[in-house]
Amino acid sequence: MTRRRFIADELSADLAALTGDHADHLIRVLRARVGQEFDIATGDHVRRGKITSIANGRVEFELGEEISTPASVRITLLLSIFKFDRMEWAIEKCTELGVSQIVPLIARRTDSHLAAASAKRVERWRRIAQQAAEQSRRSSAPEISSHIKIADAVTFAGSLRILLSESEDQTMLLHVLQSQQAVNEIVLAIGPEGGWTEDEERSFRDTGWIPASLGNTILRAETAAIAATAIVVSALNPS
Repeated sequence: MTRRRFIADELSADLAALTGDHADHLIRVLRARVGQEFDIATGDHVRRGKITSIANGRVEFELGEEISTPASVRITLLLSIFKFDRMEWAIEKCTELGVSQIVPLIARRTDSHLAAASAKRVERWRRIAQQAAEQSRRSSAPEISSHIKIADAVTFAGSLRILLSESEDQTMLLHVLQSQQAVNEIVLAIGPEGGWTEDEERSFRDTGWIPASLGNTILRAETAAIAATAIVVSALNPS
């Protein structure tokens, strides 16, 4: 039977702990008991962990053997901010698919009220990502940073930078990926509801981003983010 996986809140040598609500979920929902074993993610590694003590808001583990995890391509999403309920869904699903970093982006067509409220949402987005990472048995949750603006987005570093664009009608995302050799890092820019403005697209293109399409239909922002991530994972992590 596959063991549940948790991301450690505290780590010291061969000891780890879950704390706060994280621990309470294990205690109350999963009815944890001393001696039970779970997979404990400790950053870049995953180790078998045996519960040694349980208290209110705290579960401690003794860590054992390391569990191998396959290498995968690093995927960063520059995700233009859109309606929070749908953005949370996109964060959850893209985490399950394996993104490494999500950077909220304020684009020209981002709703001003959403942009203003986004800073207060980052901690919630991080909790959603951690829960999704554990559910999907990842060794770590994606980093979710504070928002950036277009001027910072266009200069965002990456070995392969792709702009998902509704106006692109020649180059498909899959074709871009298939034309690359030994890619281990990719950055995808996902536009807001209403798409990129002409000036924004020009700024991305002028700084070396490759425009690509997901097809002839117009997708919601969350659908585009999930579909693009799935295509990258399938194309670059075929095993």
